Amino acid sequence: MPILLRHWREQRGYTVRGLAKRAGVGYVTIVRIENGHMSPTVAMLEKLAKALKVHITDLFTPKRRQTKRR
Repeated sequence: MPILLRHWREQRGYTVRGLAKRAGVGYVTIVRIENGHMSPTVAMLEKLAKALKVHITDLFTPKRRQTKRR
């Protein structure tokens, strides 16, 4: 499931280094998550969500609604 980290970071006007500093993680970690080369832990997601001032579930792509087929 893709993480919407870049979306929220850009929405907040943060640089990669700025978000890394706010979240207390390395900037390389942010880059790797945004590029899909690393899956964040729950603890990491909590730090990122807090730094971005969003709920942790906002970091995930919303599920598509399933339509009933006839």
